[in-house]
Amino acid sequence: MEKQLLSPTLFVILIMATKCGNALAQNQHHESNSQLDPDPEFIGFINNVTYPAGREAILACSVRNLGKNKVGWLRASDQTVLALQGRVVTHNARISVMHQDMHTWKLKISKLRESDRGCYMCQINTSPMKKQVGCIDVQVPPDIINEDSSADMAVQEGEDATLTCKATGNPLPRVIWRREDGEMILIRKPGSRELMKVESYNGSSLRLLRLERRQMGAYLCIASNDVPPAVSKRVSLSVQFAPMVRAPSQLLGTPLGSDVQLECQVEASPSPVSYWLKGARTSNGFASVSTASLESGSPGPEMLLDGPKYGITERRDGYRGVMLLVVRSFSPSDVGTYHCVSTNSLGRAEGTLRLYEIKLHPGAAASNDDHLNYIGGLEDAARNVATRRHTTWQLLSMLLFLMLRLRLRQRPGGA
Repeated sequence: MEKQLLSPTLFVILIMATKCGNALAQNQHHESNSQLDPDPEFIGFINNVTYPAGREAILACSVRNLGKNKVGWLRASDQTVLALQGRVVTHNARISVMHQDMHTWKLKISKLRESDRGCYMCQINTSPMKKQVGCIDVQVPPDIINEDSSADMAVQEGEDATLTCKATGNPLPRVIWRREDGEMILIRKPGSRELMKVESYNGSSLRLLRLERRQMGAYLCIASNDVPPAVSKRVSLSVQFAPMVRAPSQLLGTPLGSDVQLECQVEASPSPVSYWLKGARTSNGFASVSTASLESGSPGPEMLLDGPKYGITERRDGYRGVMLLVVRSFSPSDVGTYHCVSTNSLGRAEGTLRLYEIKLHPGAAASNDDHLNYIGGLEDAARNVATRRHTTWQLLSMLLFLMLRLRLRQRPGGA
């Protein structure tokens, strides 16, 4: 029986049929495997988190059916790759990843900084790519920016002043103003003449219109945003004005041998230089001591110094002060005019007091334990002397005469 040989054409057709059969079988096998291995998918969503600065933040991404695919973490803002599977690829030592329970991939950022605030992407390298986004909010305590906030300031009375306090933080801090001494803040509304009292003022800028001396003091700017600690800044406001002097008792009388105290009340800012003079006024109405008069010995006001004869003290509380002069062992040479003088860089003021002798009955000389110090004018002196022992009608008559004379001088056109 003769063998039949295949023609070349039939052989080629057979080979091509065999190859097509193999390709079809491979394709069917691939489709079968695809049906057995479903595509990866996310389980739920990535929760957004909020943490204070300095703490650790964790974002969790859960994936099922990952197969041979890989999970990566990226920073969403600039697409910087942070980690791939369990390996960190960034040089930031504060970033780490953790694979938990076969499905969950966690991104951990330790020692949080404000720059870590933003969104992060969990990505699966499928085609097309699958991704989820979770965000981290970093809470930052308030901080006052000294360069953009007011320093201590000095403003002349009647001018305007604005106290400014700039603060940063997340959330944005609230700023309130209070007085350090606990007193009310005095605020003048635009167009108003009256000052309004408030316990505190909300806002980064405190505007004070047409300043008065009562508004002088230390103010506290307090910034808070519910992330401890709150912070504060102290701003001292000095309202400057020329001195003002008032003598509560301009006419004082006392017996010989007693001590008598003279008082002047002073308001001034900046703090004044204050002193006492004894003598007449100058032509311009102010008592003064010139170097020439001291060197030549010519008559002029005498500057009084603290010592055995005179006791000089001064008390200050803010812009208010009290000048006290005690004349010890009152003698006839102490009778006369005394001036309390106060001066600062903005001006000068003085108060004038007259000291006279009260003559007592010869048997009623004042002792060290029973000084007669009549302050407040002749009317008070007469009232006090009348209640004391050994008062004579001669003394009362003299006092009434001096009172009448003083009142006549106070009337308009009086001599």
